[in-house]
Amino acid sequence: MADLNQLEKEINLQFNDRNLLQSSLTHRSYLNENRSWPLAHNERLEFLGDAVLELVTTEYLYRNFPNPEGELTNLRSALVNYKMLSEIAASISLDKYIMLSKGEARDLGRARQVILANAMESLIGAIYLDAGFKVAEGFINQFVISRLEQIVAGGKVLDPKSKFQELTQEKMGVTPHYKVLAEWGPDHNKQFEVGVFVQDKQMAKGTGSSKQEAEISAAENGLKSWDEQ
Repeated sequence: MADLNQLEKEINLQFNDRNLLQSSLTHRSYLNENRSWPLAHNERLEFLGDAVLELVTTEYLYRNFPNPEGELTNLRSALVNYKMLSEIAASISLDKYIMLSKGEARDLGRARQVILANAMESLIGAIYLDAGFKVAEGFINQFVISRLEQIVAGGKVLDPKSKFQELTQEKMGVTPHYKVLAEWGPDHNKQFEVGVFVQDKQMAKGTGSSKQEAEISAAENGLKSWDEQ
């Protein structure tokens, strides 16, 4: 088992309740192979940490960026999506400390990225419970919000289609596709209705004066449908 003292040095924090820290790093799969492990897996902490992360990043963006709501949402998504969180987790060597089953430990692809991102959220949840909101906010500022400048400079803010695709790939492991459902109007004022599909299921539809515009509208509505699930 990796030395958690080293992780605490890496994140500049010392836990009062070391079990909270260890639990935040315990993946469900580890419990399947280690029935006597005394701690819970990290999914409840992940649920809590996700909410704390969203609140801190949302407040920061609200206070520091005058952009309209849609752009703020895209900025937040670029900052807290699973790829970015897995990068941040890797930067503090979190991978060394996560307790996984042998099978999960061998998977080094997208699934590992998701596990790393989830562990970042559960770690934030553990910090919040152990030391309170201000300390959790400080951690998020240091390791997450500090990436914002690089995201903006690198043009990594996702448009609705890219965001919907990333979310669909994260949740279901598949890529959405678009299909024209209807078109009407004269050539100079054509209107299109486009559906966005995940496998054979239509997730949403949108309209616009071009196919591209209608696809963006469908993706925006698709994102709302994910939020409602």
